[in-house]
Amino acid sequence: MVEKSGLVIILGTPGSGKTTLALRLAAELRIPCFCKDDVKEPLFETLGAGDRDWSRKLSRASFAAIIRLAATQLASGPCIIEGNFRAEHVSPLREALERHAAHALQIRCRAEPREILRRFGARGRPAGHHDAALLAELGPEPQPAPYLDLPGPRLDYASDQPAARQQIGPRVGDWLNLDIRTAPR
Repeated sequence: MVEKSGLVIILGTPGSGKTTLALRLAAELRIPCFCKDDVKEPLFETLGAGDRDWSRKLSRASFAAIIRLAATQLASGPCIIEGNFRAEHVSPLREALERHAAHALQIRCRAEPREILRRFGARGRPAGHHDAALLAELGPEPQPAPYLDLPGPRLDYASDQPAARQQIGPRVGDWLNLDIRTAPR
């Protein structure tokens, strides 16, 4: 099969299953994956945790880094990026896609609000994330994140539904023209 130059964008609220899905798909499809917190957390460790405004600043830097990494990767093949993307990320994403004549597939992760809050409370993240403040911002009924204003297909992934877990990999592989069993290592 011919590999399409594609960017899989996994987005959603905190606790919606983004990172779990991104890492699983990357392993199944054998393509690179860049997760926002894999950049942000070492920044906490080197520059300090700071307050909520500092955390937001490091988030902006982390998004810039993973978008740049994705743009570089798209020159040689597909990749996955993961984070709680927002409208401010559309322009650099669009530039990266256009530069490499690549296509985007958005996967919006979601789960029942009760499950998101349970996951959020159960995880132990570095203090620099300021999860208590973030939890207050989410509110008692976290809503699914909006899709980005980018062309391309959009998939809705219910991370709390076991059947969805089995269906998403083949769908993404088909979109990328990759056979999961024979994807390049």
